[in-house]
Order: sequence, then structure tokens, then C-alpha cells
Amino acid sequence: MLTDKREMKAKLVGMDKRTDVALLKVNASDLPVVKVGNPSQLKVGEWVAAIGAPFGFENSVTSGIVSAKGRSLPDENYVPFIQTDVAINPGNSGGPLFNLRGEVVGINSQIYSRSGGFMGISFAIPIDIAINVANQIKAKGKVSRGQLGINIQEVSRGTGPIVWPPPPKWRAGSACRPERPG
Repeated sequence: MLTDKREMKAKLVGMDKRTDVALLKVNASDLPVVKVGNPSQLKVGEWVAAIGAPFGFENSVTSGIVSAKGRSLPDENYVPFIQTDVAINPGNSGGPLFNLRGEVVGINSQIYSRSGGFMGISFAIPIDIAINVANQIKAKGKVSRGQLGINIQEVSRGTGPIVWPPPPKWRAGSACRPERPG
């Protein structure tokens, strides 16, 4: 549903579960547009705002700051999330994250919570990542990703025959995968 209460049917063109991005097609004209910003220009501490319908309260705006950029989450290595303290509740996810210039810099995706409710940590998919995923779905019907064929882990004494003590920031490959991605 749009802010002017118009509802339309949409066709699912495709989706990417790893980034939680879907491409929909609607037959409509005169749709509102937003300006797309550059998430790489966001600074930690910069103010951002989210628009959504938390708990069904339409056209709600919440604000906060960028807490971190390029954040990886457990079991999630495909999206360098924008971490914010913007209140995101059910109904906000999938909505835009705006910078103070009114540009969309992310798609509100998820929260970190031990209670199931907002606890001050939320994550947005950078808009350039979402656009790249949507463009690949539109062009090829799927998203392609490169693979190195190794797993990365912290270096420790039990890692194996390497230089000890390791220089700062060293990582070691823990396993080589001979199979090709399918």
C-alpha cells in the first residue's frame, strides 16, 4: 500500500534469501520516487531516519545514528550491514533508511534482541548492495557470488604449522573445498 492508500498487485520477479532482497514488478504509473544515496559516504555518528509502519502505525518515522558500518552478523557473511540505533519494530523492516539529505542509504532489515523487541541495535542493508542484487535478479534471475574455496579463522597455537607468534591481524585458511560451487 502506498501513502495515498493505493493498493496494487505485484509479481515476484525473484528473491535472494542471503541478502533478504526481493524484486517485485507492479503495473503502475506516477509512482513516488526517492533519491538514492551512497552508503559508503555515511559516517559513524551521522543521523539517519527510518520510515515504516511499526505495529501497523503507518507512515511512522524513527531516527538515530549510524553506530557502525560493514557489520557482519553471526552466520551472515554476505551483507556488510549498516548498524544503527534507529528503533526498528515489526512493520519497519523492508522500509527505507534515509540520511539527512533525504537520500535512501539502506533497507531496514533486522534487529538484535534478547527479548524479541527493539533493544537499541538495528541493521540495514546498504542500498548499493540491494540495488546490485535487484539488478542481477532482473538480468539473470539469480544472484552470483564468487568463492575462494577456503574458510577463514583466527590464528592460534593450535591452528597448524605457521609462524608463531603471528603478526597482528593474521588469519589462516582452515579448510580447502575442492568442489566447485553449483
